[in-house]
Amino acid sequence: MNRVDYHDDLKEVQGDAVLAALLSPAQARAPFDRLAWWQALVDCCDFLPLIAVVRDGPHRTVVPLLRRARQVHCLANWYSFRVTPLFTAGADRAALLAELAQSLASQTPHLILSPLPDEQGEASALAAALRQAGWTTFMEQCDVNHILQVKGRSFAEYLATRPGPVRTTLKRKADKVDVTIETAFNPDSWAIYEEIYAQSWKAEEGCPGFLRVFAEQEGNAGRLRLAIARAQGRPVAAQFWTVEAGTAFIHKLAHIEEAKALSPGTTLTAALLARVIDQDRVDLVDFGTGNDAYKRDWMEQIRPRFRIEAFRAKWPGTWPAIARKGVRRVAAGGRGG
Repeated sequence: MNRVDYHDDLKEVQGDAVLAALLSPAQARAPFDRLAWWQALVDCCDFLPLIAVVRDGPHRTVVPLLRRARQVHCLANWYSFRVTPLFTAGADRAALLAELAQSLASQTPHLILSPLPDEQGEASALAAALRQAGWTTFMEQCDVNHILQVKGRSFAEYLATRPGPVRTTLKRKADKVDVTIETAFNPDSWAIYEEIYAQSWKAEEGCPGFLRVFAEQEGNAGRLRLAIARAQGRPVAAQFWTVEAGTAFIHKLAHIEEAKALSPGTTLTAALLARVIDQDRVDLVDFGTGNDAYKRDWMEQIRPRFRIEAFRAKWPGTWPAIARKGVRRVAAGGRGG
């Protein structure tokens, strides 16, 4: 018989050998699927975790969640490219999701889950399980994810396909800055990144300590790619990438506004792409969420990200929200039920 457990202490999750292996760097395909990522969110961002685990003999599915008042959300913040249920190999995914969907009714009358991928039907399967379990469920696109599939190309071959303005900018501006790329965490270099970010157009973030913890972990594991551009010795731009399981993840980038005329960001992106394509031999470059115009200059595909909002209709407090969602769904021709 399947069993569903909820953990607010991640040490309990680590105590399950099958789960610990599933959430280890050896099996994870992305940082967002690792226990260390979840623990850093809890430690640095003051989240109250609710790790949902369904056990079926040797098989597991786990979904990182958090409590927020009476709602349950995904354990994620603005650094998370996506959140998805994770399964052990050979697990009956539909059966485990069905058990989870039934059990979640004991935890909350209101689920808000995002950003969810659907390339392999992940969001759709979860939404179907919730509907089958009696949840009034709405699924809608909430964001996009820009990616590049390398397809065996060299960096030079890839660059030849970029828009003309990008290639022209590189020819004119690449020698205006000096670029360094570091793979080990260096506190001085990280301080430079933080200073550049503070002087950039980027909005102030609520949990920068989380990113530093993550960068330290990635540096220790050899997955860090931290690039800094300097003009006449002065740092003017920085980018923070990681490389894992054949994918390069672009986490953060920033440049000093007064250095914009030098196009240091374009030069840094090109240098890092050359590194991850020609040296790290990645198959995929993931530019995270957000539909910024500059991402379209470098990436070639867009994948949608979804939000599931589900309610227990027997709770009167959910009725106004259900009504509002229903009206919007009808008006937009969206998905729900």
